[in-house]
This record gives sequence, structure tokens and C-alpha cells, in this order.
Amino acid sequence: MVQNLWNNSNTAALADDLDSLVYRSNLIGSDPAVCNWGGGNTSSKTTVRDFRGREVEVMFVKGSGSNLATMTREQFTGLRLDDVRPLMEKDEMPDEEMVAYLAHCMIDARHPRSSIETLLHAFLPFKHVDHTHPDAIISICCAHNGREIAQKIYGDRFVWVPYVRPGFALSKMIAEAVKGNPAAELVLMEKHGLVTWGETSEACYNQTISIIQEAEAYIASRMEDAPFGGELYQPLSAQKRRELAAEIMPVIRGEVSDEKRMILTFDDQPDVLEFVCGRESRELSQIGAACPDHLVHTKVVPLFINWNPAEEQDFEQLKQQLIQGLRHYKEQYKSYFERYRKDGDKRFEAAPRVILIPGVGMITTGKSRAMANVSAMLYHRAIAVMKGATAVGRFVSLSEEESFHVEYWPLELYKLSLAPPESEFSRQVALITGGAGGIGGAAARRLVAEGAHVVLADLNLEGAEQVARELNNQFGENRALAVKVDVTDEEAVRSAYLQAALHYGGVDIIVNNAGLATSSPFADTSLQEWRLNIDVLGTGYFLVAREGFRQMKEQGIGGSMVFIGSKNSVYAGKNAAAYSSAKALEAHLARCIAAEGGEYGIRVNTILPDAILQGSAIWNGRWRQERAEAYGIHPDELEEYYRQRTTLLVNIFPQDIAEGIAFFASSKASKTTGCMLTIDGGVPAAFTR
Repeated sequence: MVQNLWNNSNTAALADDLDSLVYRSNLIGSDPAVCNWGGGNTSSKTTVRDFRGREVEVMFVKGSGSNLATMTREQFTGLRLDDVRPLMEKDEMPDEEMVAYLAHCMIDARHPRSSIETLLHAFLPFKHVDHTHPDAIISICCAHNGREIAQKIYGDRFVWVPYVRPGFALSKMIAEAVKGNPAAELVLMEKHGLVTWGETSEACYNQTISIIQEAEAYIASRMEDAPFGGELYQPLSAQKRRELAAEIMPVIRGEVSDEKRMILTFDDQPDVLEFVCGRESRELSQIGAACPDHLVHTKVVPLFINWNPAEEQDFEQLKQQLIQGLRHYKEQYKSYFERYRKDGDKRFEAAPRVILIPGVGMITTGKSRAMANVSAMLYHRAIAVMKGATAVGRFVSLSEEESFHVEYWPLELYKLSLAPPESEFSRQVALITGGAGGIGGAAARRLVAEGAHVVLADLNLEGAEQVARELNNQFGENRALAVKVDVTDEEAVRSAYLQAALHYGGVDIIVNNAGLATSSPFADTSLQEWRLNIDVLGTGYFLVAREGFRQMKEQGIGGSMVFIGSKNSVYAGKNAAAYSSAKALEAHLARCIAAEGGEYGIRVNTILPDAILQGSAIWNGRWRQERAEAYGIHPDELEEYYRQRTTLLVNIFPQDIAEGIAFFASSKASKTTGCMLTIDGGVPAAFTR
């Protein structure tokens, strides 16, 4: 049951009504069972002094595109009520005209555009108004007998409004209905949500929570022990679910990325498992979206795979059912678009946002992991609504045509048009070995800054986690994942790719960078030293590339590998036979993979750096001392020694190598493979020839 979180000790220092509105909105948005992510809106009517010092009656309302849970003062829009209220006298008003009119009513041009449901708040004669999408309320509003159920719960305290898309008509309909029912304490909007009000911000919030709790209590009293028709399938074990999901997600990612690459997430929380294993769930899932706010992020229906988890050993059967199901879904979506499209409509990606697999869980898709998570969050809400609606009646949804009008609503499309253009590496996942080191960390920062998600694979897990924390703090949660990997361990490498698949769906970019270095005169080179270099720099690069190649083939959407070789890949370094030989192996291995990868769209290129001393664990160890001895200089003189031997008289830094990685991984190099790029400041002895 939702909880009342109002705490007067937290409101004592609030400066004004707008501060109180922010506090109330954040409380409402903090509970997904009360309000959908990005959905709902709140308002407060107050007085302010305008730029001429006059007292003006103003309504502050949630700005379009904001999220109640995290809203600040700057994300609310202030509107002069004397300019807004006369609209109540109009008989009709198209959305575009209404939005344009409201823009003239703003008290500050820097405020965001107001919500499409602004007039709902303005037309109601109450100081504070909340519009929310609580699970329990939508359960009633999406039940075939919802109005009768509401009568049993609320008596004559409610107003029932049939489904009308948000905008002028709905706002006026609600205002007139409330005016005609002086006893009304709430509005229930069919297939949509709840409207409540109060004379203080606290009273409004208390009313919102109290109304929801009444609905929850009624539904709970009628909830069956075996929802969704009872259990048809047993969930697989937690370990088996995750193993299977990691195996199939690259297959799914390839199929859903045929128009634009997508990032995937996996979810097997208890409510998801209960739903996907339910006897009636497949049929329920295809009825339609529980709420317009859900539909925008989940599409009209999910893809429900008709698979018996008791046959979990037959991975190929599940793979084929997924491929067939995804292709059929996309064809059906294209037909749906053609049935209702208007001139100028541009179709979204046809692939599903939500994929349900009995016994396994839910996989969601999006242009980023954050947006895939939004689809997941909203389908959790859809499951709760279907569970509640079927406890009190029969679950119903919008018609297919009305669903289309919501999904392709011009005002929703306008919001999407305001989003910044996607960056070079948006929708892409990079796995970087040696991710805790100087080059690995710099590469991660460079790729993430242009939209990538990254998997930082390193034997030094603590260091990789530190880099991941920095990236997630700067660029947003779940943009980076740290995994512990010994690149010489076949199972550890495979595990890293499975974790990448489970977290993001697969990989698009592989930076083969993990390394070490040793130095010995050839006669003193031990077999142990030789094997160490070959194991890490040869076998390690082979294992990372081979497993990545397999996953990229499974996805079927191409990819890019960048090997971090060395000047010594083409130059016989003094006292470094083992290291130089292994680095030469890397460069030729990359060319071999490039020769085989072309038909799959997999490009493989190599960067040859030299003397990257900054941020390197290699150069902070014995290697510095050994190289200094080889050149007959003091270790502190190495930086200057290396600078002087370049034709450009420069030192090379990790960021310089990161630029080369970004180039090879980018669309600018889309026709380049099997190439070696030297980034060493110009060492004539290492010029390729």
C-alpha cells in the first residue's frame, strides 16, 4: 500500500507556495505506484509580483517533459490566470492553438512549455491540484465495470469521465462535471488516472494518498491467491534465468536493431515472473496498454514468446521462436502504422519495447539503458494494473486506433523533436580491456562523452569500478559497468561478454588493450618471461577478440575492434624480444580477423602507440627501470628521452590514443579495416613500410 510521506519538519523552511509545490511533486513522483515516470502533473495557484511590481494571480504547473520525482522550481511554468480562465468560454480549441495561446500567458519566457493538461488545473476552482496515474486507480479505470466499482468505493464523492485524449476538451469536461457535483472529492478518468485537490499543498497531497489507499484496500480484499489465472509454468532458477538471458540477448539485440541500434535490459523481479508464468497472461498482454503514459514507452502491446520453460535445454528452439516472433511483431507494427497513418507521419522503429519470456523474465529495449529501464518501469506498472483490474473485473484498454493517436500524437512528437541530436556512439556498447589503466580509462571517457555505454574489463576490479563510478556520476547511471577479467582465462573472458550482454544486450566496439611489458637482453630472456608476454598480449588478445567476434556474429549488426599494439609491433625494440614479438603477433592477428570479419561487417584496426607513461601501471613498475637501463639513462629522464626521439618533439598521452580509438570505432572509419595507425609523435625507426 502506498504510504503518506508528508513530513512537516521538512516543510518548515520552505519559502513560498512554489517551494511547497516542488516538495509535494517530489513526494508524489518518488513512488511509482502513485505516478508514472515522466507522467502526471501538479499545480499551485498563488500570487506573485510581476516585472512592474504588480500583484498577479499565477498558476504554477509542471513543465512539459519533466519528471515529478526530480523536479525543481525552474521546471515549473508560471501562467497568468486572468489570461487563461477566459478559455473556459470557448467551445473547442485545437491542441496547437492551445499551446500557442498558453505560451503568451507565461510570466517568464524562460520557463518550460506547460503541460498539455495545464487547462485541467486552471479550470478547476481549487488552489492545489494533483493529476496522477496510481496503479490501484488505473486498475479500476481499466476494468470493464470500473464505474460500478468506483461507486462501491467512493459513493457520490467522485466524478467519472469517459476516455478523452488530454487537451482542451477533457479539461473543460472535467471542470463542468466537478461544477455539477459539489460533493465531488476526486475525478476518475477512464483508462487514464486520478485528479484530486485541496486548499493547501499538504491537504491536496493527503487527499491524493487517501483516495489511492481506499482503492488499494478494495482491490486487496478481492485479490485472488492465484492471479493471472494461476501458474502455468514454473520459473527457472535465478542462475539459469540469467544464463539464458545473457545467451539470447545478443540474438534479440540484432533483431531489434535492424533500423536503429538498441540497448537492452533484463528484469526477472517477482512480479514479472508471476506475470510471464501466468495461465492467462499471454492473452492479457495483448489487450493493449493500461494507460496512455505507458503506451508511449511500451508500445500498444509487448511481444509475448509462446515458450515452455520446461524445455529450457533447447536453446536453439527458443532462439528460433524469438527470431520468428520478433520478425512477425515488426511486420504487424508496420501494418498497424499503415492503417492509421496521416500524411507526414514518420514511423518509429517497428521492434517491440517489451519482450516477455515465460520462466525467464522481461527484456526491454531503448535508445539507451536509461530509456530501456523506463520501458521496464512502466511495464511493472502495467502488470500491477492488470493484476488489479482482473481482481475486480475484466481488463480493458484503448482501441487500437486511439492507441495510435496517442503514440503518434503531434504534441508527443514535438517533445521528441526537442531532444538533442544523438551523438556518434549513442546506442553503442564498448568493451574495453585494461579499462582501469591510462589508455583504457581515457578511451572510456572519450566514448562515453559521445554517447556510448562501456564495459570496463580489468584484472584490477577496484580500479575499473573507480573509473565506472566517475563515468556514471558524470554521464548518468548505468553508462559504465566494471567487470573483473583475466584475459588469459577463457571462461573469465566469456563471462565478461555474458555480463555485457545481460547489462546492455551485447557489444559494438571492442578495445583490446589489456597489457604488460617486460625487458631483458635476448640471452637472458627466460621461458617464463616469454610465456607471460605471449599469454597476455597474444593469447589474451586472441580470447577477447574471438569471444567478441562470436557475439558480434550472433547479433548480426557488425562492429568494430581496435587493437592497442605498440611501436614495437613493427620495430625490433632493444632488450624486448618477448614483448616486441607478442606485439607483432597482435598486429597480424588483427589483420587476420579483419580478413574474416568483413562479410559480417566487423572491422578490425590497430593503433601503434609509443611511450604512454601517464596513468600506466606498466610504466609505474619495473618496465620504466628496465627501459631506462636499455637506453643508458636515469628513469626520470625517460619522458624527455622519448620526446626528443620523435620528429614532432612531443610526448604522447592516453587521450591521444583515445582519439585514435574513437576514429576507428566511428562512422568516419566505416570503410577502413585491417589498418595500422601510428600515434607515436613520429619515430622514424617505426615508420610502417
